Amino acid sequence: MSNGLDVFNLTDDEAMKLLVCESHVGTKTLDYQMENYVWKRRADGVHIINIRKLWEKLLFAARAIAAIENPADVVVVSALGVAQRAILKFASHTGATPIVGRFTPGSLTNQIQKNFKEPRLLVVSDPRIDHQALTEASYVNVPVIAFCNTDSPLKFIDIAIPCNLKNKYSIGLVWWLLAREVLLLRGKISRQTGFVVDGKYVMPDLYFHRDPQEAEKEEPVESEHKETWPQAIEQTDYVSPTEPVKLDFNVPLISDWAAASEWPQEEAQVAPTAPIGQPQPQQQQTQQGGDWNSGTSGW
Repeated sequence: MSNGLDVFNLTDDEAMKLLVCESHVGTKTLDYQMENYVWKRRADGVHIINIRKLWEKLLFAARAIAAIENPADVVVVSALGVAQRAILKFASHTGATPIVGRFTPGSLTNQIQKNFKEPRLLVVSDPRIDHQALTEASYVNVPVIAFCNTDSPLKFIDIAIPCNLKNKYSIGLVWWLLAREVLLLRGKISRQTGFVVDGKYVMPDLYFHRDPQEAEKEEPVESEHKETWPQAIEQTDYVSPTEPVKLDFNVPLISDWAAASEWPQEEAQVAPTAPIGQPQPQQQQTQQGGDWNSGTSGW
């Protein structure tokens, strides 16, 4: 398909990105309709996807999306958690309508529903997870583009893009490539400048899923030290190294330390003690005792 023009051929840079993100790695299960997209099977039973056919079907899908006059008529659906970030970025760059998370049944068939939509093209990230959207698209005759793994069923799918759906980097990369090709066909960007939107180059990392918990762990601890460092300087008596410390060496010499020390000479007070054989004197009871210090006769 892409053999007609050299500009649509798979370059070494794009092939390297697909291989690094493991977009060619399938599963051990193979659907009979996906046999045409499989290159070989490894010794451990994992099927390898032909990246040349992956690239051709991706270009075919980009042409179908670019043919829609109104970009909002293209609805992208994903209930897969690792693909939701890529879906939102794709929708923001191409103008498509995203449906992230749970797909409400009847969104394409029930006209009295609040979220009812009439798309001209539907793009799903996983046929198994987004089966409800595929079924409703078949009822209303909406063409469907789907990213499929080697074990994905191709029922109700018009354009299948074979790729690895188990790796978050593979999912983000194929959505990034699809968005770039759509913008190239629309004339928004050029191959000379690359994927540049609003003066900023869009990297594939922007489409990768990031776990919020992992993002918090990756934050550098140096930011905390930078915040506490100025406060610590203010609290301590810091002397600048440029300012010399002034020392006073004019200290009087002391020859007789005993005469210099003026300690008060007082006799130690000895507590009175009773003679041997007599009881010790008891302390007088305070008046604050009240009835508690009275005798036991009133009990």
